[in-house]
Amino acid sequence: MLLEHIYDTDLAQGSYFIGCQENNSAIVVDPRRDVQVYLDMAEQHGMDIVAVAETHIHADYLSGTLELANATGAQVYVSDEGGPDWTYGSGFDAAIRIKHGHQIVLGNITVEAVHTPGHTPEHLSFLITDGAQSTQPGFMLTGDFVFVGDLGRPDLLDAAAGGVDTRFAGARQLFASLRDHFLPLPDYVQVLPAHGSGSACGRALGAVPSTTVGYERNFSWWAPYLESNDIDGFVDELLSSQPDAHAYFGRMKIQNRQGPKILGSLPEPVHFTAQELKPLLDQNTKIFIDTREYTARYNTAVTGALSIPDADKAGTHIAWAYNPEAEHRELVVLADNATQAREYRDHFIRVGVDTLTGYTTALEELLGDGVPTMTIEELQSADDVTLIDVRNNSEYADGHIPGAKQLAVSRLIWHTDQLPNTSTIVTYCASGRRAAVGAAALRRYGYNVVELKGNYESWAEQTAQAA
Repeated sequence: MLLEHIYDTDLAQGSYFIGCQENNSAIVVDPRRDVQVYLDMAEQHGMDIVAVAETHIHADYLSGTLELANATGAQVYVSDEGGPDWTYGSGFDAAIRIKHGHQIVLGNITVEAVHTPGHTPEHLSFLITDGAQSTQPGFMLTGDFVFVGDLGRPDLLDAAAGGVDTRFAGARQLFASLRDHFLPLPDYVQVLPAHGSGSACGRALGAVPSTTVGYERNFSWWAPYLESNDIDGFVDELLSSQPDAHAYFGRMKIQNRQGPKILGSLPEPVHFTAQELKPLLDQNTKIFIDTREYTARYNTAVTGALSIPDADKAGTHIAWAYNPEAEHRELVVLADNATQAREYRDHFIRVGVDTLTGYTTALEELLGDGVPTMTIEELQSADDVTLIDVRNNSEYADGHIPGAKQLAVSRLIWHTDQLPNTSTIVTYCASGRRAAVGAAALRRYGYNVVELKGNYESWAEQTAQAA
């Protein structure tokens, strides 16, 4: 058996390529939307991708299941559990809808569906048996059910998908799923989750890529509650201190349920000279993506540009800064070459931002004055400013600048009703990157936003020294 873990550090999302080396067939579970990585893997190993499966209707990224099936002709398998409110839509008409116990057989490999609700009602995990080695399963693909050191959060349907108090039932379902379908497994079964550290699908996910049933049974925070059958204590602990849910999760959930748009082969990004691009930006027919380090914008910046300061987190940042349901202008990215522009596009389409069509390598002729900034000393004497802490609620609870209001950067442009219409807004975070992403996005909505030169830690240090 061939088992490959394809991990996207941007969205902390993992998919799995599982192949039978006897008949050279493979299944991919929870693929991302830029599917070339799976096509390359199949070619490298001389395998045909004949099946694609999903653990559940995802909220944190746009699924590549239909995209990969379109590229390969593979059969799609999706959950038929959870009731009518959690049925996949018309985009999955050709899919096989599977229930608990359904088996997908590829040569020596058996993939068995296990209904493990809690994170979502329809959620499936997959037990993997390598028949060339054993008659018993040795692996469990747990999706957003069990992570390394944590569990899939049951409150996302409330926080991002319009649910009302569904988290309590979800938490109890998670308890039952652990009791009935996870803990009865042998300790040696390897647990392969769909997310790692940094994902907002759990509270405190581990950074290592896998675990075992035995390790989680002995060392997870939740194991003592299961051992003592303390469901109320489990629910209280599970639901406490969950991080902010990104606002774009609601859009992902809807699109993934219906079936994301299939992109197929994409054209090469168009290269723009500065002379070609400047009038398009001046007319606001295109949006410029400034990919420089965020502090470079303090001195000179492109008017109206979004800030995406970390290439490795480009998908995350664009999902916070740009709402494709509200804006439809094409995006032009600052990139070194066409290859880098395609890499940005791949990150963007993972979160359903499909409008990056061009790039430029030129910048100097586009630059104007720098973005507004404020030092910590200036903040201490400033009048009529609204200080916005764009970190997560848990970070804010651990300490914040007095007078600051918390509104996570991942929710800013969806909750402008919580922002002042007149006073100057000052944004800050732990490093400055999130504050830059949020400030640039808000300026496009007409807000007067100043970025704090510094961060919460530097403010705390200066305050301590002054004391």
